[in-house]
Amino acid sequence: MTRRVTGKVVTPTGVIRQGCVEIADGRITAVAEYPSVRDGHWIVPGFVDMHTHGGGGHTFTTGDPESARQAAAFHRGHGTTTLLASLVSSPFELMRDATAAYRPLVESGVLAGIHFEGPYLSADRCGAQNPEFLRDPSTAELSELVELGGGAVRMVTIAPERDGATKAIELLVSHGVVAAVGHTDATWEQTRAAVAAGASVGTHLFNGMRPVHHREPGPVVALLEAPNVVCELVADGVHLHDGMLGFATSVAGPERAALITDAMAAAGMPDGEYELGGQAVTVSGGVARLSRDGAIAGSTLTMDAALRHAVGAGVALPDACRMVATTPARAIGLGDRVGALVTGLRADLVVLNEDLNVVRVMRGGDWVE
Repeated sequence: MTRRVTGKVVTPTGVIRQGCVEIADGRITAVAEYPSVRDGHWIVPGFVDMHTHGGGGHTFTTGDPESARQAAAFHRGHGTTTLLASLVSSPFELMRDATAAYRPLVESGVLAGIHFEGPYLSADRCGAQNPEFLRDPSTAELSELVELGGGAVRMVTIAPERDGATKAIELLVSHGVVAAVGHTDATWEQTRAAVAAGASVGTHLFNGMRPVHHREPGPVVALLEAPNVVCELVADGVHLHDGMLGFATSVAGPERAALITDAMAAAGMPDGEYELGGQAVTVSGGVARLSRDGAIAGSTLTMDAALRHAVGAGVALPDACRMVATTPARAIGLGDRVGALVTGLRADLVVLNEDLNVVRVMRGGDWVE
């Protein structure tokens, strides 16, 4: 059975003001003009969040599969039809157990993969990462995780200056795993070396990184100028000033800038006390910070809110849609399956009203409850 969703359709090449997305067997079969449409809602691609730790009171960071299901369901309600389950720095035993626990969720399509944000990170730029668990990259650990995951491990964030980082990046890339640069005090030269070794993502650019200096550009400039690197940006008005969000987007372009949530369990929940990677987090005014020192501890953002914030900051809606869907899908190797309203891709879409609030969400041709 063919179904049609009509309205103002945002495609990779622009907006079809009177448009229609045709769907059959869970896939997009046509995207075309539909002259009878009048003043319909916005139809945009399903969001792809390549960096999220949880939401709706549930977390990915403990390796609990039921909590992961609930967190994924929460974000689906906000338009995220594809996401990676991001863990924070932790002992190897937890990493191994989480990989085994999440592999069936990846195989069944609940998750698109696992992202290990650490533990191979800089102690000087650890942010809300637990310093107790930080260590040098281990190719033995990574090899075991990749084999155990059977394709479930999709991205690992590494600080390039740590001993063994280059070999770890090369190992990941050789197995089809995305190597990301983040939580790093690396120099410009060290970051360029990581990119040369195959690193292709900058984890929440600016945050958890040596700042830009005119005599030492550092990792931010090295990542922004690398033509093959996708730069993650947290568009919540807390992690980045809107001027910096606009600057990074203008430099990288929407084809290399990806909006992420970096959300933790408190997303969609009241202010209060939470936990992240074994550390106490206090959420006040919707901002999550470590209770001990006030460091930003992820966010309470959802992808629909990130889209609205980016548009409010001056990013054109078609560009913002690339940044929440097309670009992150390509960054994690799923661009041939999801991330755009294009014939042949999985039928993932979000219906938005004029204020860009979610009206309905479709995943694989089915409306999400």
